[in-house]
Amino acid sequence: MIILEGLSKSFNGVKVLDNLNIEFSEKQITVVIGRSGGGKSVMLKHIIGLMKPDSGKVLIGGIDINTLKKKELNEIRKKFGMVFQDGALLDSLNVFENVAFPLRQHLKLSENEIKDRVFSVLEDVGLKGQENKMPSEISGGMRKRVGVARALILKPEIMLFDEPTTGLDPVMSDVINNLIISMHNKFQFTGIIISHDISGAFKTGNIIAMLYDGSIIESGAPEEFRKSINPVVKQFIKGSMEGPIVI
Repeated sequence: MIILEGLSKSFNGVKVLDNLNIEFSEKQITVVIGRSGGGKSVMLKHIIGLMKPDSGKVLIGGIDINTLKKKELNEIRKKFGMVFQDGALLDSLNVFENVAFPLRQHLKLSENEIKDRVFSVLEDVGLKGQENKMPSEISGGMRKRVGVARALILKPEIMLFDEPTTGLDPVMSDVINNLIISMHNKFQFTGIIISHDISGAFKTGNIIAMLYDGSIIESGAPEEFRKSINPVVKQFIKGSMEGPIVI
């Protein structure tokens, strides 16, 4: 579904991505872990075409999106749903209108069709009855779930999650991780999660990959990843200050 091939990107002479190579398997969830400021979000922005690499390719369904014109790129982007770190809700719109927003922007549906789809996805994410509340009236965990509902409303083939549990307590983090799993089981999207949450990564990911010094240094199924002999991976999983990762 998605292949990053020899991807490199620098800012002011500092290399953030360095000949990065990774394949994201269709209908699987891949969790990319790594240090803060290590390039995970930069990688995500390349996947959706918000940044262009200095070199390398971003292949979506075999098409290098960096060769596309704006109109063609926008068509590719319709395959994506994006869940932002802070939910990125529109404060002036209630929950219903936040979730309905992509439908009104991209599809010509009747008001009854919009209502049916919005109410259905709100029920999927456990927000039935919350449609009239404003973002300021709901908790951080609920805002995240509204973000998931909005991302799913167009039934995307690919879902991107940027730090979906950041800022949440352990219980609510587990709620969001379980939500991702249940939505994946229902909609069968190709999922990419950027995360620092090690326990959440092992719970949600079919594949775990670690980004370090601009490259993917290890990837595999959770049980394989846990057994890694790479000292960087071992240190990061343990959350220890002792090891090759310099603090």
